[in-house]
Amino acid sequence: MKAVVINEHGTNAVLSYEDQFEAPVAGPGEVIVKVGACSLNYHDIFTRNGMPGIKVPMPMIMGIDVAGTVAELGAGVTDFKVGDRVLVDPVDRAGKRGLLGEMVHGGLAEFCRTEAHSLVRIPDGVSFEQAAALPVAYGTAYRMMMTRGQITAGERVLILGASGGVGTCCVQLAKSVGAYVIAFASSQSKMDRLRELGADDTINYVDEDIAKAIYSRYGKPHRKQTDGGVDVVVNFTGGDTWAKCLRTLKPGGRVLTCGATAGYDPRTDLRFIWTYELDIKGSNGWQRQDLHTLLDMVQAGTLVPQIDRVFSLTETDQAFALIEERKVFGKVIVKP
Repeated sequence: MKAVVINEHGTNAVLSYEDQFEAPVAGPGEVIVKVGACSLNYHDIFTRNGMPGIKVPMPMIMGIDVAGTVAELGAGVTDFKVGDRVLVDPVDRAGKRGLLGEMVHGGLAEFCRTEAHSLVRIPDGVSFEQAAALPVAYGTAYRMMMTRGQITAGERVLILGASGGVGTCCVQLAKSVGAYVIAFASSQSKMDRLRELGADDTINYVDEDIAKAIYSRYGKPHRKQTDGGVDVVVNFTGGDTWAKCLRTLKPGGRVLTCGATAGYDPRTDLRFIWTYELDIKGSNGWQRQDLHTLLDMVQAGTLVPQIDRVFSLTETDQAFALIEERKVFGKVIVKP
């Protein structure tokens, strides 16, 4: 089969397109999925680069988020049939194989092997591209915003990294419950598209200091008042933005985080945390039911996965480059 493979860690130069890679065979309880779409995530870049403490077996086919059709059934599989449209939940909930695209071959190939219990049916009206956009980015956003964050109507919600896969979902989820969304982005074109997506206010973090921009528009928070600042900060970038965001929160405000794309060990200022009695809520991954909920929302039209570009397997290096250069609005899809 055709596949994009890495045999070592490194830059895009380690990506190898192969047209005679050994095709997978379904074992007991497994299925082979003919890949209809695979979306890329920052985690794929981390896997390509190499992560401390994680030994990736080589060669490896990356690609965590996979949607397609069932092409082959292993022994004992009775809940699905060949031709069923499915989304793969990439998390190893049985604790046997590890994460798809990191510990076992993923979706940057024509076919992908997975356990039947990892499959989620794709409703009619939801495309492979839309379904593949969901697990890592939208699943993570849903748990962070709705389950852990419990965003409510009327709250001011500041979202960093709003133009990416997680961010575009956060904007839509916050608006769906009636929150007031302040989205930060790096260009006017991204800000315009975030407005179209529902953001109430947009700020260019390249041109304006995060804290000063919030103060000028919404007032400076004060520990004895509740009108200035924001109620919630969504920050999964980390790095230099972390301490600045803390300064924007009202007393009793909360920070929601699910990652650290710009740095996991930022400087902070503990005085703001105790003085303003701030809550920092971490969120890790998603639950299977979250994927069902998101698919239903997409089918109903209440959530629209934002897809920036669709690439072929031979263009996978271009897809990665687009993400690393932060030129993406929403998700990047690879279609075998």
